[in-house]
Amino acid sequence: MEQLRIGTLVGGKDAVRVIPQIAPYGFESFSLTFGRSTEGMDLKEASKAITELAAKHDAVISSIGVYGNTLTGAGDSADTLASWERLIDHAHLFGTDLVTGFTGRLTDRPIDESIQRYKEVFGELARRAEDRGVRIAFENCSMGGNWQTGDWNIAHNPSAWEMMFDALPSDNIGLEWEPCHQMVSLIDPIPQLRKWVDKVFHVHGKDATIAWDVIKEQGIHGPKPYVWHRTPGFGDSNWSDIITILRQADYKGTIDIEGWHDPVYRDELEMTGQVHALNYLKHCRGGHFIPNPV
Repeated sequence: MEQLRIGTLVGGKDAVRVIPQIAPYGFESFSLTFGRSTEGMDLKEASKAITELAAKHDAVISSIGVYGNTLTGAGDSADTLASWERLIDHAHLFGTDLVTGFTGRLTDRPIDESIQRYKEVFGELARRAEDRGVRIAFENCSMGGNWQTGDWNIAHNPSAWEMMFDALPSDNIGLEWEPCHQMVSLIDPIPQLRKWVDKVFHVHGKDATIAWDVIKEQGIHGPKPYVWHRTPGFGDSNWSDIITILRQADYKGTIDIEGWHDPVYRDELEMTGQVHALNYLKHCRGGHFIPNPV
Protein backbone atom coordinates (compact mmCIF):
# COMPACT_ATOMS: atom_id res chain seq x y z
CA MET A 1 0.00 0.00 0.00
CA GLU A 2 1.27 3.47 -0.89
CA GLN A 3 1.21 5.44 2.35
CA LEU A 4 1.15 9.21 2.70
CA ARG A 5 4.82 10.12 2.58
CA ILE A 6 6.44 12.62 4.94
CA GLY A 7 9.44 14.54 3.63
CA THR A 8 11.07 17.94 3.56
CA LEU A 9 11.94 20.84 1.26
CA VAL A 10 15.43 20.92 -0.24
CA GLY A 11 17.00 23.58 -2.42
CA GLY A 12 17.21 22.11 -5.92
CA LYS A 13 20.66 23.55 -6.49
CA ASP A 14 21.95 21.97 -3.24
CA ALA A 15 20.05 18.68 -3.39
CA VAL A 16 22.97 16.48 -4.44
CA ARG A 17 24.95 17.71 -1.44
CA VAL A 18 22.10 17.81 1.11
CA ILE A 19 20.02 14.68 0.44
CA PRO A 20 22.76 12.17 1.42
CA GLN A 21 23.21 14.03 4.73
CA ILE A 22 19.56 14.08 5.80
CA ALA A 23 17.96 11.07 4.08
CA PRO A 24 19.20 8.60 6.75
CA TYR A 25 16.94 10.32 9.30
CA GLY A 26 13.93 8.82 7.52
CA PHE A 27 12.61 11.50 5.14
CA GLU A 28 10.44 9.75 2.56
CA SER A 29 10.13 12.53 -0.02
CA PHE A 30 11.92 15.66 -1.12
CA SER A 31 10.28 18.77 -2.55
CA LEU A 32 12.84 20.66 -4.62
CA THR A 33 12.76 24.46 -4.64
CA PHE A 34 14.74 26.57 -7.10
CA GLY A 35 14.27 30.07 -5.73
CA ARG A 36 13.22 32.53 -8.42
CA SER A 37 15.14 30.93 -11.29
CA THR A 38 16.55 27.72 -12.71
CA GLU A 39 18.83 29.68 -15.04
CA GLY A 40 22.22 28.06 -15.55
CA MET A 41 21.10 24.63 -14.34
CA ASP A 42 21.28 21.53 -16.46
CA LEU A 43 17.97 20.08 -15.31
CA LYS A 44 18.47 16.86 -17.23
CA GLU A 45 21.75 16.09 -15.49
CA ALA A 46 20.46 17.33 -12.13
CA SER A 47 17.37 15.14 -12.35
CA LYS A 48 19.46 12.04 -12.99
CA ALA A 49 21.73 12.61 -10.00
CA ILE A 50 18.92 13.64 -7.65
CA THR A 51 16.52 10.81 -8.51
CA GLU A 52 19.30 8.27 -8.11
CA LEU A 53 20.05 9.62 -4.65
CA ALA A 54 16.38 9.61 -3.67
CA ALA A 55 15.89 6.04 -4.90
CA LYS A 56 18.95 4.91 -2.94
CA HIS A 57 17.16 6.02 0.23
CA ASP A 58 13.70 4.73 -0.83
CA ALA A 59 12.46 8.32 -1.21
CA VAL A 60 10.73 10.18 -4.05
CA ILE A 61 10.86 13.67 -5.49
CA SER A 62 7.38 14.96 -4.70
CA SER A 63 7.48 18.29 -6.52
CA ILE A 64 9.74 20.87 -8.12
CA GLY A 65 9.09 24.57 -7.77
CA VAL A 66 10.11 28.13 -8.61
CA TYR A 67 9.10 31.07 -6.44
CA GLY A 68 9.31 34.44 -8.15
CA ASN A 69 6.86 37.01 -9.50
CA THR A 70 5.67 35.29 -12.66
CA LEU A 71 3.23 38.04 -13.64
CA THR A 72 5.70 40.93 -13.82
CA GLY A 73 9.04 39.26 -14.53
CA ALA A 74 10.68 42.30 -12.99
CA GLY A 75 14.11 42.42 -11.39
CA ASP A 76 15.21 39.11 -9.90
CA SER A 77 12.05 37.48 -11.29
CA ALA A 78 13.06 38.09 -14.92
CA ASP A 79 13.62 34.37 -15.48
CA THR A 80 10.73 33.04 -13.38
CA LEU A 81 8.29 32.49 -16.26
CA ALA A 82 10.94 30.69 -18.33
CA SER A 83 11.77 28.63 -15.24
CA TRP A 84 8.14 27.52 -14.93
CA GLU A 85 8.35 26.35 -18.55
CA ARG A 86 11.61 24.48 -17.95
CA LEU A 87 10.32 22.75 -14.85
CA ILE A 88 7.09 21.73 -16.58
CA ASP A 89 9.12 20.29 -19.45
CA HIS A 90 11.52 18.41 -17.15
CA ALA A 91 9.17 17.31 -14.34
CA HIS A 92 8.93 13.75 -15.66
CA LEU A 93 12.70 13.38 -15.42
CA PHE A 94 12.44 14.02 -11.66
CA GLY A 95 9.71 11.41 -11.35
CA THR A 96 7.03 13.95 -10.42
CA ASP A 97 3.98 15.42 -12.12
CA LEU A 98 3.82 18.49 -9.87
CA VAL A 99 5.35 21.95 -10.39
CA THR A 100 4.78 24.51 -7.66
CA GLY A 101 5.33 28.19 -6.95
CA PHE A 102 3.75 31.61 -6.50
CA THR A 103 1.32 33.10 -8.97
CA GLY A 104 3.07 36.44 -8.98
CA ARG A 105 1.20 39.71 -8.72
CA LEU A 106 0.89 43.15 -10.27
CA THR A 107 3.04 44.93 -7.72
CA ASP A 108 1.21 46.97 -5.08
CA ARG A 109 -2.15 46.62 -6.83
CA PRO A 110 -5.33 44.99 -5.42
CA ILE A 111 -5.58 41.26 -6.05
CA ASP A 112 -8.54 41.55 -8.43
CA GLU A 113 -6.44 43.70 -10.78
CA SER A 114 -4.00 40.79 -11.22
CA ILE A 115 -6.60 38.22 -12.29
CA GLN A 116 -6.56 39.02 -16.01
CA ARG A 117 -2.76 38.86 -16.17
CA TYR A 118 -2.85 35.64 -14.11
CA LYS A 119 -5.32 34.16 -16.61
CA GLU A 120 -3.09 35.07 -19.56
CA VAL A 121 0.16 33.74 -18.08
CA PHE A 122 -1.08 30.63 -16.33
CA GLY A 123 -3.58 29.80 -19.03
CA GLU A 124 -0.61 29.17 -21.31
CA LEU A 125 1.35 27.37 -18.59
CA ALA A 126 -1.64 25.20 -17.68
CA ARG A 127 -2.03 24.12 -21.30
CA ARG A 128 1.69 23.39 -21.54
CA ALA A 129 1.48 21.38 -18.33
CA GLU A 130 -1.63 19.48 -19.39
CA ASP A 131 0.07 18.42 -22.62
CA ARG A 132 2.85 16.89 -20.51
CA GLY A 133 0.69 15.33 -17.80
CA VAL A 134 1.82 17.89 -15.23
CA ARG A 135 -0.14 19.67 -12.50
CA ILE A 136 0.48 23.18 -11.14
CA ALA A 137 0.06 24.12 -7.47
CA PHE A 138 0.28 27.57 -5.89
CA GLU A 139 1.64 28.11 -2.39
CA ASN A 140 -0.78 29.99 -0.11
CA CYS A 141 1.81 32.45 1.22
CA SER A 142 1.12 36.20 1.25
CA MET A 143 4.84 37.11 1.29
CA GLY A 144 3.88 40.11 3.42
CA GLY A 145 1.12 41.29 1.10
CA ASN A 146 -2.60 41.74 1.64
CA TRP A 147 -5.62 42.19 -0.59
CA GLN A 148 -4.82 45.78 -1.53
CA THR A 149 -1.06 45.73 -1.94
CA GLY A 150 1.99 43.49 -2.15
CA ASP A 151 4.23 41.56 -4.48
CA TRP A 152 4.90 37.92 -5.36
CA ASN A 153 1.56 36.14 -4.88
CA ILE A 154 -2.21 36.50 -5.00
CA ALA A 155 -3.02 32.91 -3.96
CA HIS A 156 -3.08 33.52 -0.20
CA ASN A 157 -6.77 34.07 0.48
CA PRO A 158 -9.80 31.87 -0.28
CA SER A 159 -11.60 34.75 -2.00
CA ALA A 160 -8.63 35.00 -4.36
CA TRP A 161 -8.78 31.22 -4.94
CA GLU A 162 -12.41 31.57 -5.99
CA MET A 163 -11.46 34.25 -8.51
CA MET A 164 -8.43 32.31 -9.79
CA PHE A 165 -10.24 29.02 -10.29
CA ASP A 166 -13.20 30.80 -11.91
CA ALA A 167 -10.81 32.55 -14.30
CA LEU A 168 -9.00 29.27 -15.08
CA PRO A 169 -11.24 26.27 -14.32
CA SER A 170 -8.47 23.78 -15.12
CA ASP A 171 -8.32 20.42 -13.39
CA ASN A 172 -4.51 20.58 -13.34
CA ILE A 173 -4.33 23.83 -11.33
CA GLY A 174 -4.54 23.62 -7.54
CA LEU A 175 -2.99 24.62 -4.23
CA GLU A 176 0.21 24.00 -2.33
CA TRP A 177 -1.43 24.37 1.07
CA GLU A 178 -0.22 24.71 4.62
CA PRO A 179 -2.05 25.76 7.80
CA CYS A 180 0.59 28.30 8.84
CA HIS A 181 -0.09 30.89 6.17
CA GLN A 182 -3.80 30.86 6.94
CA MET A 183 -3.27 31.04 10.71
CA VAL A 184 -1.11 34.14 10.23
CA SER A 185 -4.31 35.70 8.83
CA LEU A 186 -6.28 34.28 11.80
CA ILE A 187 -8.12 31.82 9.53
CA ASP A 188 -8.99 28.45 11.06
CA PRO A 189 -7.23 25.97 8.75
CA ILE A 190 -9.38 22.92 9.55
CA PRO A 191 -12.75 24.00 8.04
CA GLN A 192 -10.82 25.62 5.20
CA LEU A 193 -9.07 22.34 4.38
CA ARG A 194 -12.38 20.46 4.48
CA LYS A 195 -13.79 22.86 1.90
CA TRP A 196 -10.76 23.07 -0.39
CA VAL A 197 -9.14 19.64 0.01
CA ASP A 198 -10.00 18.53 -3.54
CA LYS A 199 -7.90 21.41 -4.84
CA VAL A 200 -4.92 20.61 -2.59
CA PHE A 201 -2.17 18.97 -4.66
CA HIS A 202 0.72 19.40 -2.20
CA VAL A 203 1.01 20.11 1.53
CA HIS A 204 3.81 22.02 3.20
CA GLY A 205 4.53 20.81 6.72
CA LYS A 206 4.57 24.16 8.50
CA ASP A 207 2.49 25.24 11.48
CA ALA A 208 1.97 28.37 13.55
CA THR A 209 1.55 29.44 17.16
CA ILE A 210 -0.99 32.23 17.70
CA ALA A 211 -0.59 34.36 20.84
CA TRP A 212 -4.27 35.01 21.54
CA ASP A 213 -3.38 36.79 24.78
CA VAL A 214 -1.41 39.39 22.81
CA ILE A 215 -4.25 39.75 20.27
CA LYS A 216 -6.87 40.22 23.00
CA GLU A 217 -4.75 42.86 24.74
CA GLN A 218 -3.09 44.71 21.85
CA GLY A 219 -4.65 43.51 18.61
CA ILE A 220 -2.58 42.69 15.54
CA HIS A 221 -1.12 46.13 14.79
CA GLY A 222 0.84 46.68 17.98
CA PRO A 223 4.58 46.22 18.58
CA LYS A 224 4.34 42.70 20.01
CA PRO A 225 4.41 39.70 17.67
CA TYR A 226 1.11 37.80 17.76
CA VAL A 227 1.98 34.76 15.61
CA TRP A 228 5.04 32.66 14.86
CA HIS A 229 5.73 30.19 12.07
CA ARG A 230 6.47 26.79 13.62
CA THR A 231 7.81 23.41 12.64
CA PRO A 232 5.03 20.76 12.98
CA GLY A 233 4.88 19.35 16.47
CA PHE A 234 5.56 22.72 18.07
CA GLY A 235 2.56 24.72 16.79
CA ASP A 236 -1.17 24.88 17.39
CA SER A 237 -2.47 22.56 14.64
CA ASN A 238 -3.68 19.03 15.20
CA TRP A 239 -1.97 17.26 12.31
CA SER A 240 -3.89 14.05 12.99
CA ASP A 241 -7.01 15.99 12.00
CA ILE A 242 -5.28 17.43 8.94
CA ILE A 243 -4.13 13.99 7.80
CA THR A 244 -7.58 12.53 8.46
CA ILE A 245 -9.16 15.16 6.20
CA LEU A 246 -6.56 14.49 3.51
CA ARG A 247 -7.06 10.73 3.66
CA GLN A 248 -10.84 10.99 3.68
CA ALA A 249 -10.50 12.90 0.41
CA ASP A 250 -8.13 10.26 -1.02
CA TYR A 251 -5.22 12.71 -1.12
CA LYS A 252 -2.36 11.26 -3.18
CA GLY A 253 0.37 13.78 -2.42
CA THR A 254 2.97 14.19 0.31
CA ILE A 255 3.53 16.39 3.34
CA ASP A 256 6.92 18.05 3.02
CA ILE A 257 8.29 19.95 6.00
CA GLU A 258 9.14 23.59 5.32
CA GLY A 259 11.78 24.36 7.90
CA TRP A 260 14.01 27.36 8.58
CA HIS A 261 11.20 29.43 10.12
CA ASP A 262 10.80 28.24 13.71
CA PRO A 263 11.86 30.87 16.29
CA VAL A 264 13.22 28.20 18.66
CA TYR A 265 14.26 25.19 16.57
CA ARG A 266 16.54 27.06 14.22
CA ASP A 267 20.25 27.54 13.56
CA GLU A 268 22.06 24.64 15.27
CA LEU A 269 18.66 23.18 16.30
CA GLU A 270 17.20 23.23 12.76
CA MET A 271 17.52 19.52 12.00
CA THR A 272 16.62 18.62 15.57
CA GLY A 273 13.30 20.36 14.94
CA GLN A 274 12.84 18.89 11.48
CA VAL A 275 13.49 15.32 12.59
CA HIS A 276 11.10 15.81 15.50
CA ALA A 277 8.52 17.07 12.98
CA LEU A 278 9.20 14.08 10.72
CA ASN A 279 8.57 11.61 13.52
CA TYR A 280 5.59 13.58 14.82
CA LEU A 281 3.92 13.64 11.40
CA LYS A 282 4.58 9.92 10.94
CA HIS A 283 2.90 9.35 14.30
CA CYS A 284 -0.08 11.50 13.23
CA ARG A 285 -0.58 9.40 10.08
CA GLY A 286 -0.61 6.23 12.20
CA GLY A 287 3.04 5.27 11.92
CA HIS A 288 4.14 2.88 9.20
CA PHE A 289 1.74 0.80 7.13
CA ILE A 290 1.03 -2.57 8.76
CA PRO A 291 -0.69 -5.27 6.66
CA ASN A 292 -3.76 -6.95 8.12
CA PRO A 293 -3.63 -10.65 9.01
CA VAL A 294 -4.92 -12.95 6.32
